Amino acid sequence: MSEMRRVTAINNGTVIDHIPAGGAMNVIQMLGLDGGRSSPISLVMNVPSSKHGRKDIIKVEDRELTQDELDRLALIAPNASVAIIRSYAVAEKREVSLGEELVNIARCTFSNCITVNHREPQDHRLKVVSANPLEVRCRYCGRPQDMDALVENLL
Repeated sequence: MSEMRRVTAINNGTVIDHIPAGGAMNVIQMLGLDGGRSSPISLVMNVPSSKHGRKDIIKVEDRELTQDELDRLALIAPNASVAIIRSYAVAEKREVSLGEELVNIARCTFSNCITVNHREPQDHRLKVVSANPLEVRCRYCGRPQDMDALVENLL
């Protein structure tokens, strides 16, 4: 049985592979791709993966992800791989990695945290306690962060 190509190759842009199955819509929202874009976006969801069982893949034509976007992507899909495509070939691979601390990536989800107080502006600092399973705490108030709520509070 031959393997069928599900999505065509792109000339220039970004391929985000190894997104956890069902997580592609969060990535699309985080990248602001759910609005009126003129460039094509290819989305493959829930396909077999030898590494993770199932995965999602996104191809975005004519756009390369910034480092800030890669940092935010690490919260949603910490094992994702990102390839920058130029002239139908992989020009570079970019790292998606969680550091020890996430600075100005997302807001603390606790409504009384000092980072929410606009009179005392503070950087939004979240400490990564554990990568697998992902556990993140606010550096200021120490509260554990609900990951679904945190995704909604991405900066």
